[in-house]
Amino acid sequence: MAETQTGPPNRKRAIQDVWARTLSQIPTALGRIAYLASLRDPNTGRYQHFGLAQLYSAEESDQALRESHGRVFSEWLNFSLAEQQDDLESYLASLEGDRATVLAAWTKLQSYRNLMPVDASAAESELFVTDLELILRLLRGEPSPSSPSPAA
Repeated sequence: MAETQTGPPNRKRAIQDVWARTLSQIPTALGRIAYLASLRDPNTGRYQHFGLAQLYSAEESDQALRESHGRVFSEWLNFSLAEQQDDLESYLASLEGDRATVLAAWTKLQSYRNLMPVDASAAESELFVTDLELILRLLRGEPSPSSPSPAA
């Protein structure tokens, strides 16, 4: 087994490793968010990555992944709505399955709610969900909630 590195500078190195080896290979911000969310244990909220834990301690790996998740999540929240839509469309195009089926599943299951970092504030979580749900409505061709309804 490889000897793990310890100490404060290692968290920074662990973050650099995550970005250089993995996250930089994922072309969309939402893809990076989804990947990082998939590394989080749903029962403990701790992030686990076998390869990273071989180089750094479990705690340093958790912190590096947690910080990376928060960073890419903030990046996506700071996109304009048009940039978010483009990013979501690119992410959806990379998934298996028919686009209409994926959109229907996302709408019904709301699995995107599991993509947010544990440390996201209530305001950040609400913004993420609101923006994503608006974009999903647009992609499904539904009018936005603020659109005037047709006259009878």
